[in-house]
Amino acid sequence: MVSLFVVGTLNIHAQIRGTVKNQKNEPIANATVQVDGTKQGTATDSLGNFHIEAVKAPVKSLSISAIGYQTLKKQVSATDQQQPIHINLHEDNLNLSEVVVSASRYGMERKKAPVIVNVLSPKLFNATQSVAMSETLNYQPGVRVENNCQNCGFSQVRLNGMEGAYSQILINSRAVFSALNSVYGLDQIPTSMIDRIEVVRSGGSALFGANAIAGTINIITKDPVENDWQLKSTNAIIGGKSWDNTIDFNSSYIDNDLKTGVTFYGMHRNREAYDHNGDGFSEMTKLKNLTFGTKAFYRPSDFDKITLDLSVLNEFRRGGDRIEEAPHFTDVTEQLRTNSLIGGLTYDHYSKDYKHKISLYGSAQFTDRESFYGGLGGGRTHQDSVLAANSYGDTDDFAMVAGTQYTYTFERDVLTAGVEFNNNHTKDKIPGYQRTIDQKTHGLGSYVQYEWNILENLKSLLGARYDYTYVDGSYSLAGHNRSSSESFGTFSPRLTLLYDITDYLQFRGGFARGFRAPQAFNEDMHVTSVGGQQVFVLIGENLKTEYSNAYTGSFNFTKNFGTTQTSLLLEGFYTQLNNPFTTVMTSEEENLIIEEMRNGTGAMVYGTNIELNVAPSADLSFQAGGTIQRSEYKDDQLLFEGPTAAENISSKRFVRTPNVYGYLNANWKPVKPFSVDLTSVYTGSMLVPHMVAPESMVLKTGKEFYEINLRLGYTFQVKKEFSVEVFGGIQNMFNAFQKDFDTGALRDSQYIYGPSRPRTVTFGVKLGHFH
Repeated sequence: MVSLFVVGTLNIHAQIRGTVKNQKNEPIANATVQVDGTKQGTATDSLGNFHIEAVKAPVKSLSISAIGYQTLKKQVSATDQQQPIHINLHEDNLNLSEVVVSASRYGMERKKAPVIVNVLSPKLFNATQSVAMSETLNYQPGVRVENNCQNCGFSQVRLNGMEGAYSQILINSRAVFSALNSVYGLDQIPTSMIDRIEVVRSGGSALFGANAIAGTINIITKDPVENDWQLKSTNAIIGGKSWDNTIDFNSSYIDNDLKTGVTFYGMHRNREAYDHNGDGFSEMTKLKNLTFGTKAFYRPSDFDKITLDLSVLNEFRRGGDRIEEAPHFTDVTEQLRTNSLIGGLTYDHYSKDYKHKISLYGSAQFTDRESFYGGLGGGRTHQDSVLAANSYGDTDDFAMVAGTQYTYTFERDVLTAGVEFNNNHTKDKIPGYQRTIDQKTHGLGSYVQYEWNILENLKSLLGARYDYTYVDGSYSLAGHNRSSSESFGTFSPRLTLLYDITDYLQFRGGFARGFRAPQAFNEDMHVTSVGGQQVFVLIGENLKTEYSNAYTGSFNFTKNFGTTQTSLLLEGFYTQLNNPFTTVMTSEEENLIIEEMRNGTGAMVYGTNIELNVAPSADLSFQAGGTIQRSEYKDDQLLFEGPTAAENISSKRFVRTPNVYGYLNANWKPVKPFSVDLTSVYTGSMLVPHMVAPESMVLKTGKEFYEINLRLGYTFQVKKEFSVEVFGGIQNMFNAFQKDFDTGALRDSQYIYGPSRPRTVTFGVKLGHFH
């Protein structure tokens, strides 16, 4: 009886104490030790010690977590409650325990998220020698960045094979990256400003609104975490003849009381135009970029936080021939001067028990673009000169989003609800072609989501969003006039499920509905050239809203074999598209060619994503992934409307979409200061439209490409908080690059596929306080 009384007392008023260390037996400070099934917990001190007093419930297990380490569950016996517990955590070299926000609009561990979230980190930016966002996105399953124009370098990111307009690009979880921004914006965002990029494939529409059919790409800018700074110079020689020089920096300051903090970042880039085949016309644009930004926070109390982020982007790009001459004296020129201001303000308030959280936010983007799409087209007549002199254009773009979000944390579950308003106004004018786009879109969205922890090993996200959308647009081109004035409501449900089959094997499944309103998208803000004439997209008449139904299912195996951490993901996806928007090259007008946006027949995109991660230690890791997919219309889709029906070109298969593509990333530190990074991208063959003349199109099968990159770096630690790294390498080592570019003033500048650059030698230096 006495022994039973003692055990009962331990269960009611037990105390638990101990230490948390890493595999090198070094103490881990600020590790969280939580009593499972209760709210009781604590954090370790600077020596790794912890002490939890007066535990009231019977203690079965503890959860121990720390930034950079794998979460550990420790079973607790009555004996453990009478003597110190010694706990060792393994390093999380695969970052499976990091917190992401794109799965649920609030912080959640990647491994515990019912939605698969892939993360691109500064470690990958460094390994791939990426100075801009566009250069690093290929290193995730189901993600591919492609260049669509020799003249201006228009690029877009495809998720699961669907073109860029199907993806929602977010900045700090806000949808202010408009259609205009996405034309050239992937090159304008420097990696020096990015803390991480979170990628969610397939339908995220229930949370983030329109245009998230293929998924979301969430750019999280750097937060001030500690006092540090970094300055880097990266230099490259493209194809042995064109220079690309970049200087970027970032620095952070945190006050001693942790109530205020600020980070600054910036980039200056100067890239020369590159002509691959010696015809005098560029395959890569001349590029000058200047970016500066900041992110700051202020905590008025322990329960309130105000965050401000602000970025200024200035870019000049030019391609074509005679780069140094005025655009209207050349045969072909595409020249853009872009100025963007992007900012946001967020206020977060927590209740004293941290169960309630209310967020108020507003973000906006202003962009002004001066453009020239044209030239003499190989001719020198008076009419050619008049048209060229009037091919200058101007674009003004404003986008904003404002809203409020409420989160309530129950004992096990989480409720999230919110309302947000978004607005976008784009005005684009090119007088020489009688081209105008004046488009206003407004949307009011409300959403609710419930994270339901059904069982200890089973949870679900049940969510839905209702959007009221209004599109008011007028579009004109060479005497053709179109208008759009439509309002409609869209209900987008979402259901995802996470089932922990074992401690090592997880199943995720989900369904989401999405939509795209009939409006001008990114490709419509871009002009290309064929046969010396400009190609414009004109919105069609009586367009219907495009809807999607997306289904996903995946198995994720994660297990440690000794000190080797492994993760294997096998994911299947199927997306059904109803009334998909397609562009059809329809007619040749005087001095221009028209592509008309129409509703196509239904389509389906389906396939498998595979990802393998292996990390034997912090000094050695391997990541490989790939996609096998099919993207098809239900019926043959018209791409080119020829002079006669016999000359029409149709395809059931999506163009510019390979059936197989993938990547490899290997990082090795043979000794602490020396690093070796080997990365590779595989692009399978695809159908590529080729205009052999303004009145004739053929479909070609592009070859496959293996792009292999190598980077070597050596770090000198001058002082405890000051290091210098010298690095160099080769991108696209074996020069896997397109060989059949069109040439001359009459080329089809859209006939471009494969890697974005030829063999490129890089070298540089980085200095500052970095790890």
